[in-house]
Amino acid sequence: MDKNSLAHTRWECKYHIVFAPKFRRKVIYHKIRADVRHILSELCKRKGIETIEADCMPDHVHMFVRIPPKYSVSSIMGYLKGKSSLMIFERHANLKYKYGNRHFWCRGYYVDTVGKNAKKIEEYIRNQMKENLEYDQMTLKEYFDPFTDEPINQGNK
Repeated sequence: MDKNSLAHTRWECKYHIVFAPKFRRKVIYHKIRADVRHILSELCKRKGIETIEADCMPDHVHMFVRIPPKYSVSSIMGYLKGKSSLMIFERHANLKYKYGNRHFWCRGYYVDTVGKNAKKIEEYIRNQMKENLEYDQMTLKEYFDPFTDEPINQGNK
């Protein structure tokens, strides 16, 4: 049997999902990025959700997933954010003090159905980090001298 079929159903339900940590703190970038990625992929496997492409940005997560039609996107998001929150706080106890009450993720999320532009979305997620780093380098301006904390005169340059 095809992996995208149920008893009397053939399906192709792909979604691009974006969600962020509470207050868009950049906590997932350095130390726990690999752990968050592992936790989310493990939770997806438990529900039979195929992760086509996923990446943890400094302050948000992109996921391109194939969700079976027996689940709604909102129920899957509740499951992913709720269970991953508990697992993150269990593995990284020091985060409890920054994120009180075990709320790691923001309440909302972005979701878009994917049709003909699936390849573009895969490419976008794959190249998102590179583009962010390039943009940060282009817009890097110092308004204060790092040694004296005095304003830099922008008119003379």
